[in-house]
Parts: sequence; structure tokens; C-alpha cells
Amino acid sequence: MTSIDNMEQEVLDYWTMRTPSFSQIRENELMGDIGKGWQFALRSTLPINRYRKILDVGTGTGFFSVLLSRDGYRMTGVDITPSMIEEAKKEAGKFKSKAGFHVMDAMNLAFKDETFDAVISRNLTWTLPDVEKAYREWFRVIRPGGRLINYDANYANAIRRGDAVRTESGDKIAYGHDGVTKEMEKISNGIALSLDIGKEDRPAWDRECLMSVGFKKCFVDMDEAEKILGLKSDPAAPMFKIIADK
Repeated sequence: MTSIDNMEQEVLDYWTMRTPSFSQIRENELMGDIGKGWQFALRSTLPINRYRKILDVGTGTGFFSVLLSRDGYRMTGVDITPSMIEEAKKEAGKFKSKAGFHVMDAMNLAFKDETFDAVISRNLTWTLPDVEKAYREWFRVIRPGGRLINYDANYANAIRRGDAVRTESGDKIAYGHDGVTKEMEKISNGIALSLDIGKEDRPAWDRECLMSVGFKKCFVDMDEAEKILGLKSDPAAPMFKIIADK
């Protein structure tokens, strides 16, 4: 069995490979209609008068942090991949964002208890060796009355069904997978199938786990991709949104 340490290294190596193309995808989002869609959705889910100080876990190249700092949110982004954090800092500079960025493990945050009004994450939990540990850690750093928002998808389930993110010919690429080679896709699929979270019935499992770690309310939305991305989500593994209140 692959150890957690080895798996974390494999995940880090994968996202290091993806950094250049991923950075361009997210920058295009920031400048286009998709960015506006996210901004509108998050304003209503995270009203700034209640959730001003936000931790963006698995920030990647800083999309949420840069986007929300435009509205005056105090954003901190963390990611385990150093190359992603370097790109996030560059993006912040391009868009004159005051967001701060740190290399940090999502399951072991270097913040005091109840530091943030909210935690937000996108496309991260499917890569984590211990999602329950991450949820407990995120719960810890959220103040009472605060909120967690997690956007993710059940990629492992799609892989087991035989659904692919691209056609056999390779000419049609699912949104968000630009720059992903066949070899990179193989690595990504291997990661998804190797992790325990990939064996769970998501997002039902996530809801139960979040309630067990202490969140008082938990709401799941399976249609968020259509609302924000305009049907540009991966059809094999649709994005879901989880909102959990502490």
C-alpha cells in the first residue's frame, strides 16, 4: 500500500507538472465571464459583512484569493505546491491584489484556532489522503458562526464507470483540463483511485463527515457548475458545492 507521505509527494509532483497550463486557465477565468460568475455566486454565499477574513485552502494559482480580494475580502491562500504559490503571487501582482500566500499542507494548517470567518476550497479534497483530518482542521480555524464552502467532484467514481475527461481521439478536452497530457491524465486517475476518499459516496459522505466533526448545518448543491460555469463542468464528474456552518 502506498504510504500517505508517498501519496502526498505524488500529488505534489502532479500539480507541479500542471502549474504552467493551470495558471493560464485560472488567469483566463479571472479576466472573463467565468470570473464574474464566481464573483456573483460567492458574494451571495459569503456576504462580506459576515465573512470578511477568508482562508482559501488549496488555492492553486490564487484564483479565489485574487477574485475575492477585489471585493474587499481579506484573503489568505495556502497550497502544498510551491510552484502554485509562486504563480499565485504573480497573479496577485498582475491584478493588484493584497491577498497573502503560503506553502502549507491543507491537513496541517499553521494558524491559531478560530482565525478565519470562512474557509473556501475548490478541486482539492479529492486529492487528500485524509479528508476527515482536513475537515477537522478547517473546522478548527473557523470562528463560531463561520462557514466552510467546498467545491469538488467525485473523479474516482467517474473513472470507475469508464468515463474519460477527453475523447479517444484527444480532440475534445473537458473544461479545466487544457494542457493535461495522456500521461498526466493517467497519473491523475491513479491518484483518484488510490485515495480512500475516492471509494466514498460523495458528497453524501462529506455531509456526514462534516456534521460529525462539529458543523451545525450542511447543505449540498449539485447544480452549481451550470450556474457558474455555464455547463463548462466536466460532464463525467460534475462539480458539487458543500456549505457547512459552524
